[in-house]
Amino acid sequence: MNTHCDMQASTEEMIQLRQSIHAHPELGYQEFMTSDLVAGRLAEWGYEVHRGLAGTGLVGTLKAGDGTRSIGLRADMDALPVNERTGLPYASVHPGKMHACGHDGHTAMLLAAAKQLATTRAFNGTLNLIFQPAEEGLAGARRMLEDGVLTQFPCDAVFAMHNMPGFPAGKLGFRAGPFMASADQVTVRVIGYGGHGAMPHKTVDPIVVCAAIVFALQTIVSRNVAPLDMAVITIGAIHAGEASNVIPDEANMNISVRALRPEVRDALEQRIRDVVQAQAAVYGARAEVTYEASYPVLVNDVAMTDFASGVARDWVGDEGMIADLQPLTGSEDFAWFLQKCPGCYLIIGNGDGEGSCMVHNPGYDFNDDILMTGAGYWVRLVERFLA
Repeated sequence: MNTHCDMQASTEEMIQLRQSIHAHPELGYQEFMTSDLVAGRLAEWGYEVHRGLAGTGLVGTLKAGDGTRSIGLRADMDALPVNERTGLPYASVHPGKMHACGHDGHTAMLLAAAKQLATTRAFNGTLNLIFQPAEEGLAGARRMLEDGVLTQFPCDAVFAMHNMPGFPAGKLGFRAGPFMASADQVTVRVIGYGGHGAMPHKTVDPIVVCAAIVFALQTIVSRNVAPLDMAVITIGAIHAGEASNVIPDEANMNISVRALRPEVRDALEQRIRDVVQAQAAVYGARAEVTYEASYPVLVNDVAMTDFASGVARDWVGDEGMIADLQPLTGSEDFAWFLQKCPGCYLIIGNGDGEGSCMVHNPGYDFNDDILMTGAGYWVRLVERFLA
């Protein structure tokens, strides 16, 4: 485990804190207990605590020396609407709610770093610790920015970290430029003409139209997107009908769309609209397309990524780094922070091999063995940035 040697005394305390947060998960914009816990600890350690950003969000500010530079570190606090099936002694006590993405660990890592930085104050400038609600699809980052988080607490650079199963525990990974995909949501309403299942020739079957749309949409990625570009079109839900002998009047589809380049993202929207309308027309149906642009592409600043990875390499060496990290097709609302301020979003391995469970799974758990490694990295990053 890579930590400051004087952080070892806090290890057990921070693991217990992480497991307590895990046992009491709260969904987006409902992180009242978690926010109270974070605010109380930060105030105890000497931070100025500012609450109410995006509802349950908060910022802890600490100044040392006379430096004029400032840095922001962000952790997300929300859980997912998932029924936990880990069997752990600290498993969720709230049915239907679970820290299935490790935000409990992200919060605990930043708190561990906060305690160390408040104790040593071995930096010269302003530290802004941003604890964000509602990352999981509810755009908490965008709402914090709308509430003025970076105007009230200006930062020269911002950073965030996410645990990642499938990579060796504690190894740190960086990639400059586009790193995580955009995420858009599409709803399609196919309007046909219902009737008896025994007389389909007298109907316009919206289910058949949906089937044609599903297959046609897959050709967009294979035939309209350059082979070296990334794009994903996933039809996650189709809802239609209630009885086997009744052809319904309409059917509804929910689609997830992802890309790593803004121009590919725009092209996908246009082609999806065209394909859906054309397929519906072929069968004599109509289609209504609602296209919701959600999370943008996350783009890491080149200079800040070089700086952040350099801090890590000086600390853990090449053996502690994830080599040749590729872009991820998941999405992250920290992308909005990076649109407003240079910075870097990095990952820390949560473990690989047998027993490693992917995030958003009922069997997932944050790996406590990496908690103080992540915290130690935050401490070094702040001390180097605000040297």
